[in-house]
Amino acid sequence: MSKQEINIVWLKRDFRLSDHAALSKAVEEGCPVLIVAFLEPSLMKAVQSDIRHWRFVRQSVEDMNELLSAANAKVQLIHSEVVPCFQRLSEKFQIRKVFSYQETGIQLTYIRDKETARLFRDLDIQWVEFPYAGVIRGIKRRKNWPKHWYSTMAAKQDSVDLSKLKAVTIASGEFPTGWWDLPKEVEDRPEGFQIGGSSLAKQYLNSFFEERVSHYNQHISKPALSRKSCSRLSPYLAWGNLSMRQVYQAAVETKKSSNQKWNINSFMSRLRWHCHFIQKFEMMEQYEIENINPGYDGLRIDWDEEKYRAWEQGQTGYPLIDACMRCLHATGYINFRMRSMLVSFLTHHLWLHWKRGADYLASLFLDFEPGIHYAQFQMQAGTTGYNTVRIYNPVKQSKENDPDGVFIKAWVPELGQLSPSLIHEPWKMSELEQQMGGCILGADYPLPIVDIKTTYKSASKALWSMKKNPTVRKEARRILAKQDEETRPIDG
Repeated sequence: MSKQEINIVWLKRDFRLSDHAALSKAVEEGCPVLIVAFLEPSLMKAVQSDIRHWRFVRQSVEDMNELLSAANAKVQLIHSEVVPCFQRLSEKFQIRKVFSYQETGIQLTYIRDKETARLFRDLDIQWVEFPYAGVIRGIKRRKNWPKHWYSTMAAKQDSVDLSKLKAVTIASGEFPTGWWDLPKEVEDRPEGFQIGGSSLAKQYLNSFFEERVSHYNQHISKPALSRKSCSRLSPYLAWGNLSMRQVYQAAVETKKSSNQKWNINSFMSRLRWHCHFIQKFEMMEQYEIENINPGYDGLRIDWDEEKYRAWEQGQTGYPLIDACMRCLHATGYINFRMRSMLVSFLTHHLWLHWKRGADYLASLFLDFEPGIHYAQFQMQAGTTGYNTVRIYNPVKQSKENDPDGVFIKAWVPELGQLSPSLIHEPWKMSELEQQMGGCILGADYPLPIVDIKTTYKSASKALWSMKKNPTVRKEARRILAKQDEETRPIDG
C-alpha cells in the first residue's frame, strides 16, 4: 500500500497564522499539509528553559487551533525529540518537503537542526527554510545589513489562504502514546504571566499604539510604570505570535496620523536593534558559551556560591535588586534597565562570571530570545573589549526610577512600611526605625551582601585596565571587523 504524500510545516518559534512564509508556501504547493510543533524533552531540561516557556507555547498552539478549526485543521503538539518523530512520521507518510523558519537558537537547537538536516538528506526530504526578520544566515560581514533589514520590514506580508489548506492530522492511536502525554504543568495558568497566542498579542499591539505609547520614552526605565507604557510585545515576538514585520508595519501606519511620532520612532528603532543583536548572535554563536573576547578568560575565576544564591533568590539586601528578581520569578518580565542592573550587580559588584547567571535569567525571562540575551549579557558584563563599561549603582537606580518605592514595596513586602527616605537604603535605619518600620535587619530582611562603593571601585579599575590589555584590544578589533559593529545597546 502506497503512503500518502504530504508536506509538513514545522513550527519552532513562529506560532501564528498570518505573515507566515513557511505556512503560506506549504499551502500554495497544493499538497496535503501536516502542521507540527514539539515539546522536546531535551530542550525542556535545558538550563535556559522553564515550564513558563512551554506553557506559553501550549497557549499559543491552543490559540492557533481555535482559528484553524474552521479549516478542519490543527497544530499537532508532540512531546518528543524531533529526529525520532520525523523518522516515525516518514514510515507512515511520503514526506516531500518540510517547511520551517530558520532558528537562531541556543547550542542545543543548533545541534538538533544539524541532526535533522542529516535525517532529511537520508530520507530524501527537502527542507525549505525561511529567514527570520531580516536575519541573514552565513554572511561573513554585516555591512549594509540595516538596509536589508528595512527592505525586509517594508516587504509585503506572507498571507496564508486557509481556504486552500488541505489539512492532515494524525490519530493518537497510530503513534507512541508518549507523543500526546504533555507535561501537566503546561496546562496551568498562574496569575501574573502574559498568556500566549496571536489573539492576545494583537490586543497588546493595538492598546500600545492606541494609548500606552504616549508614555513610552518617559517611563521606559521605570520598573513599575514601564510595565504598562512599554509595548509588552517581547514574548509575542520571541515566540512568533506576531512577526517583526507585522509590528514594524503597524508602527509605520500608526505614525502617519499620530501625535506620538517621537515615541513611535524610539520604539521602531528598538525593533531594528532587536534583530541587530540576533544577527550578531547568528554570526558568533560563541556568545552563549564563552567570553566572546578571550582576553577576558582569566577574569572572574573565583566563585562565591553564597553570594550567587542571594542574587538568584532576591536576598542581596539591595531592595531594587531583590524586587526585580522576585518580580521575574512571579511574572517573567522586567524592563531593560532593570535587566542590565541585575547583570551589572552579578558581574561587577559580586564579581562573578556571567555564564551561570545568564542561563538562569534566560529561564526566568518569558521573552527569552537567545540572540539578544547572550550578546547583551556579555556587553553588560564588559567582556567584549569595545563596549563602554557600565557599572550600575542599584541605590541610584532605585532613587531615580522608583523614588517612592512603589515597585520595591510590591515585591519586597518586608519593606512595605518604610518611608521613601529609608526604603532605598534600609541598612541606614536605626534600631528604633527598624522597630517602627516592622523590619529588623538580618532577621526580616538581609543586610547588604557587599559594599557597592568598594565593589564599584575594584570592578571599574579591573575592567578599564583590561581594556588596555593587548590581547583584549586585538580581539576587540577582530570582533569589530567581523561584525561592522554598532555599539548602541538595545532598550525597552
